[in-house]
Amino acid sequence: MSPRSWPTRTLRAGAVAAAALLTLTACGDGGGEGGDAASFPEDDISMIVPFSAGGPTDTVTRLIAEPMGEALEVQVLVENVEGAGGTVGGAEAAQADPDGYTVLMHHIGMSTAPTLYEDLAYDPQTDFKTVGLVTEVPMTIIARKDFEATDAKDLITYLKENADSVNLAHAGVGSASNLCGLLLQDALGVTFNEVPYDGTGPAMTELVGGQVDLMCDQTTNTSSQIKDGSVKAYAVTTPERVESLSDLPTAQESGLDLEVSVWHGLYVPAETPDDVVAKLTEALQAALKDQTVIDEMAKLGTAPVAEDQATPEAHSAKLKEQTELWAGILPAGG
Repeated sequence: MSPRSWPTRTLRAGAVAAAALLTLTACGDGGGEGGDAASFPEDDISMIVPFSAGGPTDTVTRLIAEPMGEALEVQVLVENVEGAGGTVGGAEAAQADPDGYTVLMHHIGMSTAPTLYEDLAYDPQTDFKTVGLVTEVPMTIIARKDFEATDAKDLITYLKENADSVNLAHAGVGSASNLCGLLLQDALGVTFNEVPYDGTGPAMTELVGGQVDLMCDQTTNTSSQIKDGSVKAYAVTTPERVESLSDLPTAQESGLDLEVSVWHGLYVPAETPDDVVAKLTEALQAALKDQTVIDEMAKLGTAPVAEDQATPEAHSAKLKEQTELWAGILPAGG
């Protein structure tokens, strides 16, 4: 159903909606804060991506936005609100009306922000409700296409011997590429010259152009450049090889103690009614079963999470566990 038809639908079904509302109220089954899922949604939904358009999180968001909209019978409109490692968009989402019409897509950065930012404008665990996990994306270690090292083992040797002259690009403090870069330096016992950019897109452009040497980023942002030879790829950071990049060894196969992936999830403001959250969760689960989503994610080296992970409960547990994990890692990593 087109979003333009919602006013007509609402008028024609007004009596039914009102009856449903009275039933919910009488039964006391409004879902936590007493919201009305029977009439939600009646308008388009804004899905905030706190990073630049064209980046890996934006790519994942746009894959699921359309099928989620189809499940909800409205449009899900992607809005890029970038800045400060994802915290600008995060703050805007936290302060939005808690009615289900503003949803935040964020990645692992929700678990690292409390450690990285002393004056964070929101608490990821108390100022939001979780909707469900979306996908967990492998990372890749890549370099400019004419970089000196020939393979992963050669890369490790080269980086240890030439760390002072290596420029490492990332998408800003707190970004996935920044976190992976920190872990890479820690695993090697070296320090690179870090070059932050305002988003992964500009960082990738500079790497392809040869202005920087090295980057560690998600397969959703690197797969096409790896396949067309725009960059030189050395390893993936998951325990197993990635099917769509099967020629790439894992970091551990190459002798590098590095394992990291980037999980993504959906959030709404904390006071959003539970029954509205439930409708969003149902739409997310439907989108993750969409064959186009599955196929496109596979091309990007990832996959939708299992249905039992696309739930508020699994998502909340992941956020808590990862927040505690990174609180211990980040101070030690500088």
